[in-house]
Amino acid sequence: MRTAPDVAGAPARTGGSGGVATDQRRGDAYGGAPATPAPGFFGRQRELKALHGDIERAGLNTIAGRRAAHTRVLLVAGQRGSGRTALARELARQVGRRYPDGVLHIRLTEPSGEPVPVERTARDLLGEFDIPVPPGAGEDELSEMVREALAVRRVLLLLDDAHDAEQVDLLLPENPDCLVVAVARGPLTGIPDIRPCTIGGLDAKAAIELLGTFTGSVRITVDPQAAESLAEECGGQPAALAVVGGWLATHPMLAVADVAKRLRSVPEDPEQPQGARPLARAFRFVYEGLPPSTAALLRLLSLAPAGFADAHTASALAGCSVSAARAALDDLAALNLLRPAGEQFEIPGSLAPLMRALMEAYDRPGEVQLARARMLERTVRLLQSCRAVTEPEGSPARKKLAALPRAVRFTTARAAADWLSSRRPALLASARLAVADGELDTLARRLVSALVRALAAHQGTDAAAPDLYGLHQLVLGVAERHGLHREEAAALLNIGDLDARTGRTYDALARYRSALDAGRAANDHYATGRAMESVGGAYQELQDWHRAADWYGRALAQRLSRGERADEARLYGRLGTVHTYAGRYGEALRQWRAAAAGYRRLQDLTGQARALSEAARVQEYAGRPDESLHTCQEAVELARLAGDSRLQAALELRLADTLDRLGDPTAARLHRNASDRLLGTGTSTYEIRSTSAEG
Repeated sequence: MRTAPDVAGAPARTGGSGGVATDQRRGDAYGGAPATPAPGFFGRQRELKALHGDIERAGLNTIAGRRAAHTRVLLVAGQRGSGRTALARELARQVGRRYPDGVLHIRLTEPSGEPVPVERTARDLLGEFDIPVPPGAGEDELSEMVREALAVRRVLLLLDDAHDAEQVDLLLPENPDCLVVAVARGPLTGIPDIRPCTIGGLDAKAAIELLGTFTGSVRITVDPQAAESLAEECGGQPAALAVVGGWLATHPMLAVADVAKRLRSVPEDPEQPQGARPLARAFRFVYEGLPPSTAALLRLLSLAPAGFADAHTASALAGCSVSAARAALDDLAALNLLRPAGEQFEIPGSLAPLMRALMEAYDRPGEVQLARARMLERTVRLLQSCRAVTEPEGSPARKKLAALPRAVRFTTARAAADWLSSRRPALLASARLAVADGELDTLARRLVSALVRALAAHQGTDAAAPDLYGLHQLVLGVAERHGLHREEAAALLNIGDLDARTGRTYDALARYRSALDAGRAANDHYATGRAMESVGGAYQELQDWHRAADWYGRALAQRLSRGERADEARLYGRLGTVHTYAGRYGEALRQWRAAAAGYRRLQDLTGQARALSEAARVQEYAGRPDESLHTCQEAVELARLAGDSRLQAALELRLADTLDRLGDPTAARLHRNASDRLLGTGTSTYEIRSTSAEG
């Protein structure tokens, strides 16, 4: 099965839209091109020689006797389908050995033609270096992180399908040891010292060689003039040659001359730019020969998020079985209308606009919206299945999973995690597109919710935080659009929590205050109570003890009015912590005593023991060691009754410290030994923090 270029060469591993792929191929030497090109790459030797020369040529700074301030930038310019990406990849293959930290292939344009936000590109690029990215970080911060990462590395960046010069400039490393190869339709005015290489179609010899990889050499040899005529009809464009070559490969009884004649009869599209017309005509020729059902699927595949589709996506879009969709995808790939990418298929960037134009011309808006809804619904079910498989056997989620059709079930958690990882770019793109569409907001909310749960279940909240931040922002956008105050409050609380975790406390405080307003508008007591408590936590982080105590008190008053005992006990503990930090030991002791009483009513022995241990700490701070000793002994006994050996061991250590201060080292040693026995080690560093008492 052939690949379908935009490229006319062996494809590198590529990520989704805006994704980053590491190309591990290396050249044969540090200077000059290898003796032979990569398999499947034809022609362009003159362009390659010029690009090699541009790499070696001294820049303006070097001529002036100064060290270059930034990396060298080469530009490969040409129409989509001209083989510009293949040329850039071949250059990267040939010189890649000079860049030991990797060759990174970065897509800068969505399949829809929209530029990929720099923020998303920067996150993906930093991920390639295993650099943690703070959730919610802005474009400027991320661009600076990228520059810092590239300043100490020697990499080759292949910036594919650049939309404009600004998009490239924000990613340029200030490191002359790196190399940037940009691919774009036209010039990138404003990039300093850029070296352009503009390409058109392949020469006749290279075009016929490429065509022969699909037809076989015999059909070319039998009628070389027809092959040359066909290559000329395709304008020498690799993408057009690949599409027509795929047609010839799947119709072995047709002569090359017959196909050239048929292609010649297809009228050109006057709305297309002159350089794009050969590909548009070749695509139209192949499309018109497709069975109606396959043609309809091809049109609807322009809806595939991030330009990737698998059998489930195709099945939902076309409204057919998974097996029928998989067969249709294989047929389209054989025609080079799709590019195989593992278990998925990639829509070539050069063909995506043509597919979208056909959909807009032939499919009614209602049918398109129905297909999009089916695709989103299928994605939601797969995500629900992906999360459910992580639940224990016999749980409600697993029972629900067993009732799903076999096609949307995952047999193991590992299979589900692999699916989630491989589909992550498409799933995130699906969520963004669903929210942006605005006409399927109910499905969009379900999709985002299912994706959040699946990511958290398989990756953990901390690891998935950068993705979760963006997803919560999508929920916030839908909630604000429809006045859904309850969901607005939940999204703001989630975003605020992520801001707080990454040290953006003032941002978190603003989110929590907005969440409080939204919770009040929705008359949502949980959201308002949670928001007030979170505002108190933000002020505590800012060491504004007075405001923290005030907001914790407001939250406590609401919990008391509603009889929510577990929350009451926790908030008494939070108030005790704040008053302790503020040095108000009398008030702190009252709050910790109230917390202990609350846990006693709940019959939570562990919580009661922790609250009493904090009360003992406050008594010690207040200069009342005898009372502290008595309270700590009470806490130790409660921990023993609760069967919490680690807590009991920690309290034994605290008791030993208190006895030391009271001048009883013998008793202190006995309690330290007891702690060691409980932990089963020779030493213990376990420490109860004040937050432990908050439950």
